Amino acid sequence: MALATATARGPRRRRGPRAGTAAFERSRRRLYLPFVVPALLLHLAFVIGPTLAALWISFHEWDGVSGMQWRGLDNYSALFDDPTFRTALVNTFIILVVAGAAIFIVSFGLTMLVREMRGRSFIRSVLFFPHIVSAIVLSIVWGFIFQHNGVVNTFLNKVFGAEPIGWLNADNLFRMILIGTVWISTGLYVTIIMAAVDRIPRYFYEDALLAGANSFQRLRYVTLPLSWDVISVAAIFWTISSLKIFEFIYAFGGTTNDLPPPSVWNSALFVYGESFGGRSPSYLFGYASASAILMLALFTVLIVALRRVLRRDSIEF
Repeated sequence: MALATATARGPRRRRGPRAGTAAFERSRRRLYLPFVVPALLLHLAFVIGPTLAALWISFHEWDGVSGMQWRGLDNYSALFDDPTFRTALVNTFIILVVAGAAIFIVSFGLTMLVREMRGRSFIRSVLFFPHIVSAIVLSIVWGFIFQHNGVVNTFLNKVFGAEPIGWLNADNLFRMILIGTVWISTGLYVTIIMAAVDRIPRYFYEDALLAGANSFQRLRYVTLPLSWDVISVAAIFWTISSLKIFEFIYAFGGTTNDLPPPSVWNSALFVYGESFGGRSPSYLFGYASASAILMLALFTVLIVALRRVLRRDSIEF
């Protein structure tokens, strides 16, 4: 009787692997949504929302108190006639290219040097230390070292009898900002690159040594190809970070009651200066927002192009 009933109902369908996979995906979706949604809401509230608000403000003339007056694209067209903005734009790209190249060259050199030394974990921590200290504090220390009667000039005078050098005068200030930026940032990228190099099996370097490869050849044919994915991410991270450099320039180049001279401004300092009284008239929130949106658009295009240029097939080992 039972056999007849089972036969009448037909054979039971077994849940195949596809059904199990679908159920697992649904359960996983239910698991990560509670974690993703709060982060997404915070991102919308504190990143996407202010960006859209800045885009809307950039089409207006606004002092932050009275009503907005529509200007359309006049704020954007005025930027290219503003010599201070052009200087800030050039300085931003100089920081990106010159300081960035120096950071990566020094980082690779230190990585190749430190990875063969004892106590490399301690050395890595020492190199990383400037990155975890406030940029304001570092700018004060940097200014104390290189001021007219600072540590460097005192040492040069006592040892070599040299006259004090104007490290922080108007002609040298931006160069010192570049050097200080390299000093602050190098430790982070040494840590990133060294972490990528540490996961490369040592037998690759041993084979290269047996083949007679020198240090530069090992860097070119072993280190770079096998850590290229991390290096490309680090390059994009530096591109984004270079746009946001503000505290070091503000505290190092400025005085107690004033901003640094416009000749050392970058785009971030230009936005601040136009918003909060760096020049007259002050509180030009629409004009400052236009410069911020323009730099955001330029760097977005740059990052997309950089990702395409740095794209390589991943190497598994």
